[in-house]
Amino acid sequence: VQLVESGGGLVQAGGSLRLSCAASLSISTINAMGWYRQAPGNERELVTIISNLNSTYYADSVKGRFTVSRDNAKNTMYLQMSSLKPEDTAMYYCVAAPPGLGLANLRDNWGQGTQVTVSS
Repeated sequence: VQLVESGGGLVQAGGSLRLSCAASLSISTINAMGWYRQAPGNERELVTIISNLNSTYYADSVKGRFTVSRDNAKNTMYLQMSSLKPEDTAMYYCVAAPPGLGLANLRDNWGQGTQVTVSS
């Protein structure tokens, strides 16, 4: 599975951005997709997961501010980010399990990342 992120950029604190992750194949067969992020000097951290049944998980740090969704018709996953904070500044990566596999394989496929910078 090839994944291509887009939508990153520079935004002021309190602003919003929507990230997209386009997959190279039908995501209707992908059971688990998600987003990770990595800030300079930090380890990659899990932000959110969405299943093929649209069950979701969010890290506490983004709960209530970020919303993950997927559009199977467009083979695309989205991350709507609102009330952004400077600490949300990071490279954001899309991840996906191979078709037919589950959560244990979530990190098998990665996109190249898209940078999000939030100014104070």
